[in-house]
Amino acid sequence: MSTRRWSAQRRRGGTAAKRATLVIHTIADIAAAFLGLWILLYLLDANQGSVFVQFVKGVADWLAWWARDIFTMDTEGLRIALNYGLPAAIHLLAGHLIAGRVRRL
Repeated sequence: MSTRRWSAQRRRGGTAAKRATLVIHTIADIAAAFLGLWILLYLLDANQGSVFVQFVKGVADWLAWWARDIFTMDTEGLRIALNYGLPAAIHLLAGHLIAGRVRRL
């Protein structure tokens, strides 16, 4: 196989890995952003009747279904911050670790 042809194949493979890495990073970042936005909206006492707030809460509930009742504090704001903040951190960590693995393939 010629060097030129091998080089072209290598570049295409690298590009696909970069794209996959970017997609994984982006999904993890968007998931964490929704969770963080819900925490912020809750702490700032956003109008719970708003369609936007309900949408963000629905997405955050879906992303954090497994962690919503891990922490049971008397302070509601702290409870929300911990129960949605933990999944946000895990989404970021897992997404970036998986993307790093994909990049090395």
